[in-house]
Amino acid sequence: MALDKKPWVVYLLECTDGTYYCGITNNLEKRLKAHNSGKGAKYTKKRGPYILLGTISALDKTAAARLEYFIKQQTKREKLRVFKTHSR
Repeated sequence: MALDKKPWVVYLLECTDGTYYCGITNNLEKRLKAHNSGKGAKYTKKRGPYILLGTISALDKTAAARLEYFIKQQTKREKLRVFKTHSR
């Protein structure tokens, strides 16, 4: 299996309503622009603008998706702890 050319990252956003959104991408700048223009995830369409709280690099898309799933199962406090511990 070939390695992805662009590195994958898991990111955590804080929405204007105080909720968090966790996602993955291999182009963070483009993805953040999509969120802020209302073309990102359905959840974030009416909750912007956003604050990027952190990113965690992943080896590939599969690893990023698994980490995203794990993070989404955590409480708000635990999500912050994961990103504070592993952010780049």
